[in-house]
Amino acid sequence: MAVRPIAMIGDPVLRTRAVEVTEEELGDPATQQLIDDMIDTMRHANGAGIAANQVSVPKRIAVVEVGDNPRYPYKPRIPLTVLINPVLEPVGDETVVVNEGCLSVPLRGDVTRHVHIRLRYLGRDGASHENLLHGLTAATMQHECDHLDGRLFVDRLTDPRTLSTWEEFELHQRDAFVARITEFVDRVGS
Repeated sequence: MAVRPIAMIGDPVLRTRAVEVTEEELGDPATQQLIDDMIDTMRHANGAGIAANQVSVPKRIAVVEVGDNPRYPYKPRIPLTVLINPVLEPVGDETVVVNEGCLSVPLRGDVTRHVHIRLRYLGRDGASHENLLHGLTAATMQHECDHLDGRLFVDRLTDPRTLSTWEEFELHQRDAFVARITEFVDRVGS
């Protein structure tokens, strides 16, 4: 297991647009090791995803996985997904307010995300993928793609008064949010 340090808000690497990964770079053992390290780092921190610039490498790589995650018990499962050079586009105008957290920001807050997106990316083997994603799965992918563009969820806050620490969220906001988002997930799916 190779867990890398996670860059925290204030580190300029988090505000840098990550650069595309070339075909040659994708086949490089160093890039494959980076992907393995990102997976280990995400799992070690109980994250739902992590972008390469969060481990101080400004490349357009992100990994996402949601299983039995104690930080996000309300999120639908997402199998381990490696995103190389992801491109997403909204499908329709429907949005949802999601209370998000981040491994690089020790806070949570409400942001507006598109409910339906189309996501195109390469897998770690270089194969092309295109998926229509919905609900919280779509929101998770938008969060990670924002990282690759040098944006943090705090840049998208609907209201700065929704910011809280994880502890205060658990005490004062979690139950209402989980009830609202569970109803949303039941309505639109993942």
